[in-house]
Amino acid sequence: MSRIAYVNGQYVRHADAAVHVEDRGYQFADGVYEVCEVWQGNIVDVPRHLDRLDRSLKELRIDWPMARSAVQFVLRQVVRRNRVVNGLVYIQVTRGVARRDHFFPSDDVAPSIVVTARSADPKAAQAQAEKGIAVVSYPENRWPRVDIKTVALLPNVLAKQNAKENGGKEAWYVDKDGNVTEGGSTNAWIVTKAGVLVTRPAESGILRGITRQAILELVAREGLTFEERPFSLAEAYDAKEAFVTAATTIAMPVTRIDDRIVGNGHPGTVATRLREMFHTATDLQAV
Repeated sequence: MSRIAYVNGQYVRHADAAVHVEDRGYQFADGVYEVCEVWQGNIVDVPRHLDRLDRSLKELRIDWPMARSAVQFVLRQVVRRNRVVNGLVYIQVTRGVARRDHFFPSDDVAPSIVVTARSADPKAAQAQAEKGIAVVSYPENRWPRVDIKTVALLPNVLAKQNAKENGGKEAWYVDKDGNVTEGGSTNAWIVTKAGVLVTRPAESGILRGITRQAILELVAREGLTFEERPFSLAEAYDAKEAFVTAATTIAMPVTRIDDRIVGNGHPGTVATRLREMFHTATDLQAV
């Protein structure tokens, strides 16, 4: 079956999907995006993702390309037309197509929107979670507004490629003070030897992850001991367990950081438990 994409008002074959060469997302990375998990025929946490999309758009002063309800309809249609039961759906909005100029284009330039979806194998993801992943630390080198989910991901690409070339699945950014900020495409967590769950505050310096929010609700619901504070790379090396969270990974155990084995080298019980319970703390919208 051919994959289907939605591009500026039309459902087209994925192989034929295209945007104009002067789309500002291509020319300037002048756009934002969201990724939602699709789980057992449901799109996960659509309201939260669209709330964050709204915030990102407002921060960059980009208008919605269509009504919010219409975006929800398109998300469901793209998932349905691609017959995705488990996987992800991606939405990207840019400032639109205009002559290349650093200044914003005139108000009559409409924002561009692209939505795609693809399937993923939940068994493969679970097998990875039962083994755990390695992360590789990388100096923080991004602009300060990482709280906006923009398509300007070149620093993330370089960090994640460095991780791959050094045997890792994910990168962990480390700031000038030696503290872990977040992953290249995930939020970062540790569990101390005293059993305290720790993650960095989301007021600044990291993206306020939607999966992160759901995990925090689970933590509160289950009465886990928790601290929202910075943690250093050295503290992470010494942690009892570690994991990362994102729509594409849920809660994924980390068993190695750089050349250090985390805990006993196996996925920890906290990460495993949160992963198992995750969808009980999410909003599920049937396709």
